[in-house]
Amino acid sequence: MIKVFRIVAVLVFIMSSCKSKQQASQNLPIGDNSQNSLDWNGVYRGLLPCADCPGILMELELNTDLTYKLSYQYQEATPEVFTEKGVFEWNDSGSKITLIEDDQSNHRRFQVGENQLFSLDGDGNRITGELAEMYILKKNNYDNKITEKYWKLITLNDKPIAVKDTQSKEAHFILKENENAVNGSTGCNGIRGTYTLEEGDKIHFSQMLSTRMACMDVPYEGEYLKVLEKADHYSLMGDTLTLKAADKTLATFEAVWFH
Repeated sequence: MIKVFRIVAVLVFIMSSCKSKQQASQNLPIGDNSQNSLDWNGVYRGLLPCADCPGILMELELNTDLTYKLSYQYQEATPEVFTEKGVFEWNDSGSKITLIEDDQSNHRRFQVGENQLFSLDGDGNRITGELAEMYILKKNNYDNKITEKYWKLITLNDKPIAVKDTQSKEAHFILKENENAVNGSTGCNGIRGTYTLEEGDKIHFSQMLSTRMACMDVPYEGEYLKVLEKADHYSLMGDTLTLKAADKTLATFEAVWFH
């Protein structure tokens, strides 16, 4: 009788263990998914729509220890860069993440794709419609666009450019997608004009105008404007943009995300 009881007890233990393992496996993603097959950790950036400003610059850093840092800035509304930190969780299917801010006040959700994050609505669904493409954050070094970025002048005709403390602005330009407009500064005077992009990384600036303030601290202003006129193509490597004419490098620029 004791022998039979021991056998029954062993069978019950084995069945219980199998059931526990089966239940545990149901909480784990099965097969290939974003969580276990993509190199998802890294920095993602994008310009998201804004109701009362030109756009929201956003940068999200995802770490392998499931912590994150989110930074964002409302364009032309405030120079302040807002920052959130916390942890993020994967859903059961390993396709979406939820950001949980340290103070638990905010829960943003994203669908994780290859080298990109899709911002989700309040119900956790992909945003559709005409602005859908604007709700995407691209992984750093995987975004080949040069438009809608703040390009800070770094070198001009092989000479490094330093920003003096007395300058109110730094030399830069932004290629706006609407109407192919160029906005920027020489480091003193504001500049504006138009541009065209063509296949083969060709670029042309035209109708470039500037304000007429005296610029004692920016002796390279005229040289900078001539470079924009001469440039006929560009190269892009990560956050570095190079303007060229034929085989000659005219100027290099660095992408500044928050400005």
